Amino acid sequence: MGKKTIHVSDFTGTVLQQDDEVVRVVVLEHPDLVAGPVQLDATPGEVENIDDAALDVAVVEIHDRHGGGEPRRVVLTASEFDAMATDVPMAQLLKTAERVRPPKARKTTEKIDYGTLEHAGKPHRGRVTEEEARLVREQLDEVNKRLADAGVRQIDPADPEHALRYGFPEVP
Repeated sequence: MGKKTIHVSDFTGTVLQQDDEVVRVVVLEHPDLVAGPVQLDATPGEVENIDDAALDVAVVEIHDRHGGGEPRRVVLTASEFDAMATDVPMAQLLKTAERVRPPKARKTTEKIDYGTLEHAGKPHRGRVTEEEARLVREQLDEVNKRLADAGVRQIDPADPEHALRYGFPEVP
């Protein structure tokens, strides 16, 4: 028995042939979008007029006490936003306004503590601490069950490398 995959346009359900060009449309924001950006497939003809339908908008963040410390993002037409500038035209105001620098990205890599039962025995490049080795030796069945459930190699006390790494007695 064989399997056949058929690709269709997400917009119209039209079957896409193998040699058809497929356009990827990533939806970043939409009132019905609940779990982050999504990808849709379409034909070039289905999205050819999308630029004509585009709106000139201003996307702004409001930093005030109403956001509970978080800015509110507001989308409005560019003409509505431009009308808010009554002293100087918005185009001039935007050219001379203070630039906002994006916050510097911080390294948020959380350091894993292999000296806890949750992480003991997981493969890693670093040195095995005495605490990790003790946990592995004393609770080998539990550690190996967790490793197997995660699809990771299990620890074999008879393996000379594992015996040395975790302090198991050598098997003659």
